[in-house]
Amino acid sequence: MQHQNHTQDPLASAVRKARLRLAPFLALMFALAMLDRSNVGFVKQALQLDANIGAAAYALGAGMFFIGYAVFEIPSNLMLQRLGAKVWLSRIMITWGLASAAMMFVRDETSFYILRFILGVTEAGFSPGVILFSTYWFPARDRSKALGIYYFGLPIALVLGGPLSGFLLDTTGGMLGLRNWQWMFIIEGLAACVVGVIAFFYLTSRPRDATWLSAEERTALENEIALEDRSKLAHGPGTALAALKDRQVLRFVLIYFAIQVSVYGVIFYLPTRISELTGSAIGLKVGLLTAIPWFCALVALGFVTRYADATGKHRQLAGWMLGLAATGILCSTLGNQLVPVLAAFCVATVGFVVVQPLFWSLPTAYLAGPAAASGIALIGSIGNLGGFIAPTLKNAVETAFHSQRAGMFALAAAGFIGILLLLSIGAASRRAGALQLKAS
Repeated sequence: MQHQNHTQDPLASAVRKARLRLAPFLALMFALAMLDRSNVGFVKQALQLDANIGAAAYALGAGMFFIGYAVFEIPSNLMLQRLGAKVWLSRIMITWGLASAAMMFVRDETSFYILRFILGVTEAGFSPGVILFSTYWFPARDRSKALGIYYFGLPIALVLGGPLSGFLLDTTGGMLGLRNWQWMFIIEGLAACVVGVIAFFYLTSRPRDATWLSAEERTALENEIALEDRSKLAHGPGTALAALKDRQVLRFVLIYFAIQVSVYGVIFYLPTRISELTGSAIGLKVGLLTAIPWFCALVALGFVTRYADATGKHRQLAGWMLGLAATGILCSTLGNQLVPVLAAFCVATVGFVVVQPLFWSLPTAYLAGPAAASGIALIGSIGNLGGFIAPTLKNAVETAFHSQRAGMFALAAAGFIGILLLLSIGAASRRAGALQLKAS
């Protein structure tokens, strides 16, 4: 009977096979990306001592990644569309791994800025490239679940990456004359290079190239994607240039920017905050404690994305998750006891992790063809500048008000602004008759 159902529904079978084959590997790639862009949070204190990098310089350097990322994101996505995901995503991963390993050469503020910028340049286009890649493989009603698996990479990176980074800092100091933080960058960067090489042989750019699908499955999936693309082109922008000027796309840009301010405001400073509350140097103990919020997000991610695909309520759930993120950030400032502060970070982390696959279901339901390549890249490039703004904004507000609490209030405010923008998306989509993701 199971075989009969498989024969009768080749589309469902193709989607299921693609999700099982592609999404977990993409999650692994994303986990290494997040590890290599965020591990700088674990060496803040070490860089202050060894390279004389102060708080303001650290904030600027941490954010320089996103400048490089933003500048090269649109060209990167257009190259992916031309060369194929297999080639381009592999290239991105190998080069960012090398750039991350090169962070071992930080000697002063200038080298810190340059190397973080280069890391951003080499990783540019990875996440938007994966988002674009998902539109080639997953119909709209199934995309949030697939992207939810991909976004497992974020909490996995910080559930496992926090303790890993802490362990390397605790155990590798002095080996071959290198400091512990230098070994951390080398090991975690080269891991990305290895997986990047594997990706070239493992990924499949388009359904038509998938030898692991039957001919019937390939046809059914390609026809479904083509049908959706025609519908999207009828309602949305039809060219790469039109997407860059589209009002709906600009709303998406602002929402993603607000999300990223919340994300990186926590990612960069969570280890330092836990270190302060425990009175411990950043190492394995702090790494294990910082893993708890990411584990909570890991648990919530699958449940919420499945519910969103089943009900079609992606936008509404995105608003609720962003509200959780902002509320958790606010509550994290209200005490100096480890348990309640860690609980608040758990709430915040669940919110800003789960909101991301829910959010991306909206622009991918609106954009197709060259417009998808440029529009998704624009959303990613400008939106990711939130990662540059977050540490700089936090530091500036703390300095102005002489309060760490004020900096976190500013990050929370960005989340609430994002909710208002999501409401405006809903109003606009109702007027246009677009962005209606129907549950199957």
